[in-house]
Amino acid sequence: MKRIASILVLLNATDMVVISFCILLSILNIVFYSRIEYWYLNISFNAVIVLLILLITHNIKKGKSPIWEQLHYWYLVPLIFIFFKELYLMVDPIRGVIYDDLLISIDRFIFGTDPTIELYKISNPLLTEILQIVYATFFFLPVILGIEFILRDKMKELDYSAFIIVYGFILSFIGYLLVPAIGPRFTLHDFATNNLEMPGLFLTDFLREIVNSGESIPAGTLNPAQVVQRDVFPSGHTQMTLLVMILSFRFNSRIRYFFLINGTLLIFATVYLRYHYVIDLIGSVLFMFFTLWSGKIIYNRWEVTRGMKDLNIYPNDLEKSSR
Repeated sequence: MKRIASILVLLNATDMVVISFCILLSILNIVFYSRIEYWYLNISFNAVIVLLILLITHNIKKGKSPIWEQLHYWYLVPLIFIFFKELYLMVDPIRGVIYDDLLISIDRFIFGTDPTIELYKISNPLLTEILQIVYATFFFLPVILGIEFILRDKMKELDYSAFIIVYGFILSFIGYLLVPAIGPRFTLHDFATNNLEMPGLFLTDFLREIVNSGESIPAGTLNPAQVVQRDVFPSGHTQMTLLVMILSFRFNSRIRYFFLINGTLLIFATVYLRYHYVIDLIGSVLFMFFTLWSGKIIYNRWEVTRGMKDLNIYPNDLEKSSR
């Protein structure tokens, strides 16, 4: 028990949440192994991730190269994409259903129409180009915020923000398992003619292809609606962008107004560009509030458990120190 306790004390809250998610995914792969073709590879990847975390934390404790401390944060960037693709191999085999009809019905109940169809009336190449570029900035926003904290030597803020962002991503991934859906570009519109109906100027088609490839439907894919990632509800783009915006203001980021403007446009782009229904955005707001509420509790309790209370690395203290 003492040996286990000595290992656990090395893990911060983010490590703990990542390892917990690896365990959850591995259990699901074992339970549904007859449906998941590459279940054994998924479990192997999860085991490698856990071992990597333990290696990093062990080398940090031993006082080895500062590179390990940086790796402790930046391994999270590719990790999110790895989890995203692992879920691609799991969601449809496990669930075998999509809930787009339900999401469409909710949108129509709220608005009396389909928002993406209404927004098509105001579409033009310049607006489409701007919003597609803004949409593509999504994955860079947490990284930009993290780099600013490092440059300003705000490591406590970085630690808490990294936890909230990773925890938020994990919650959104669980949402994909609970409510798999493919989005209005497939159900309400003709995906094959999307570039023709909503052209941009210079970069739109290229950026769309990057997004499509990330969702396992590169150009030339047959029956893309059947193989695309089930990642619509909640809108991860909205949830994570809101979290970055809130953290940037909470910790007095010098570029918080960039996050506010860019983030607002990005959230609008999720519907305008036909990636999401509006109910996905509403769901993501609820997920965002739950992330902040439960995340603060988890973060605080884990830091107390590992004996780090004396470091005062809590949200309330961080807010005061960041003013």
